[in-house]
Amino acid sequence: MTTWIGQIIGAEGAVEAVRFDGEGWFQSPNGVSTWSLIHEAIEARTDLEQHVSSLLNVPFDLEDAQWAVPVTHPEPHRCWVTGTGLTHLGSAATRDSMHQTLEADEASLSDSMKMFRMGLEGGKPPANQVGAQPEWFYKGNGLSLVPPGGDLALEAGAMDGGDESELAGIYVIRSDGQPVRVGFALGNEFSDHVMERINYLYLAHSKLRLSAFGPMIRIGEAPNSVHGRTRIIRDNQTIWEKPFTSGDDEMCHAISNLEHHHFKYAMFRHPGDLHVHYMGTSLLSFADGIRTQSGDQIMIEADGFGPALCNTVSYAEESEQVVKVLGA
Repeated sequence: MTTWIGQIIGAEGAVEAVRFDGEGWFQSPNGVSTWSLIHEAIEARTDLEQHVSSLLNVPFDLEDAQWAVPVTHPEPHRCWVTGTGLTHLGSAATRDSMHQTLEADEASLSDSMKMFRMGLEGGKPPANQVGAQPEWFYKGNGLSLVPPGGDLALEAGAMDGGDESELAGIYVIRSDGQPVRVGFALGNEFSDHVMERINYLYLAHSKLRLSAFGPMIRIGEAPNSVHGRTRIIRDNQTIWEKPFTSGDDEMCHAISNLEHHHFKYAMFRHPGDLHVHYMGTSLLSFADGIRTQSGDQIMIEADGFGPALCNTVSYAEESEQVVKVLGA
């Protein structure tokens, strides 16, 4: 049985965990957060799905519910938001042309293409072996996460805010330092592709943007093949729409390999921390010449992941101002 969990804003304004079992919606009679449910089950070494199902057992009507971030840490600075790139194969045609290019002239390849080749050749290692290292980036902490339905607000100085439709892996570090996978959710990693295009060394800057995932977390492993769709909606009209794929069968890196290369660092195994890790995208509207505007909605949906993830883009109206640092 597949179980999904998320959070809504309750009648009293408090965040409350909710469960979906594929047919109905359930909540706790007392109100409880997803963090408390997840943390409790992980520390007790109990099955998370069973734990969630036993405590979120009161049927309710989801209509008009306001979504919250699916899971939040009581101390937002202890939530790491990170990601990996160049992890997906893309379409069959792209894959064929990629192989032809790789065989033609390695010396002429960009750094990105060389890294993509490393993933093709070593991103899915045999069990208990270390595979090729993927591109990795930092996006922020828990304060950088926007709830489903919320605004992806760009700071002054941002040049673009573009969709990145992908899976987000959710993890908690157990008290003994062991990373534990909660599950996966739809994610909009949301990046500044105009800035990145100036120079690939600006990638780190381009990733320091808000992001969103949810509305629900699918507990357990991700399906091997995920098929979804992304739309950009402007003034109630769809101006761009395309399918995307994810999951191990659609990637040049195994998800387990991405997990290893993140959690191999001791600083990411601090007991009690929460991790939201974006697995990489196979699709960008920016590649088709789309530039978002304030008020645009980005809608991402996929079979097996519950309600669509929809957020509104918001550009800063003021120009970038110098931030002055005071002496102590």
